[in-house]
Amino acid sequence: MLIIGLTGGIGSGKTAASDHFQALGITIVDADVASRTVVEPGKPALQKIAERFGPEMILDDGGLNRALMRTRVFATEEDRLWLEALLHPLIGEEIAQGLQNSTSPYSILVSPLLLETTQASFVARVLVIDVPVDVQVERTMARDNNSEEQVRAIVAAQSDRQQRLEKADDVIVNDKDLAALHKNVETLHQTYLKLANN
Repeated sequence: MLIIGLTGGIGSGKTAASDHFQALGITIVDADVASRTVVEPGKPALQKIAERFGPEMILDDGGLNRALMRTRVFATEEDRLWLEALLHPLIGEEIAQGLQNSTSPYSILVSPLLLETTQASFVARVLVIDVPVDVQVERTMARDNNSEEQVRAIVAAQSDRQQRLEKADDVIVNDKDLAALHKNVETLHQTYLKLANN
C-alpha cells in the first residue's frame, strides 16, 4: 500500500487539498482527527491532562478545552514536550489503524507535524502544501479569529518552511484559488495512481 504524507504549515490549505483527494476516492487519515479522538471524554489521556494542568482543562460537556490547552502548551516548551510525549504514541496507534482499514489504491496521511514526529515513518512520499508565511498568517487569523501574535507563535513552533520543502518529494504551491489547487491535486493523483500500480 502506497502511503503519501501530506503536510504544510498552519493555513497552507492542507484540508482543502486532502478534501479533493478524498473526492477522487482516496482514503484520508487525518492526524488532527486522531489527536482529537485520543482525548475524547472518558479516554485516559484526557484525565492525565486534567491532572497536570488542572480541572479547567475540561469543559462542561466533558471535552478538552482546546483554546486554553493551546495557550498553555505554546507558552512553555516543557508543557508542550510533556503533552507530545503523552499523545504522540496514542495518535500513532490511531493513525496505523486508519491506514490498515484503507481500501483505496493509495492512502494519504494528513499531518501538520508529519516531519516533526515519527509519523513520517508511515509514508513513502511527502507532499508539502506550501504558501508564503504572510499568507499563512492572514488565512489563519481570518479562519480561527486568532491574533497575529498567536498565529506567528504557532508558525514559529512548527517546522521551518525551508526544512519542510527540503524533505518534500512533491510540492503544491497554494497561493492561487481553489480551482488551481484542485488542478494540482488531480495531476498528482494520476502520478500516485501510477506509483501505486508499480
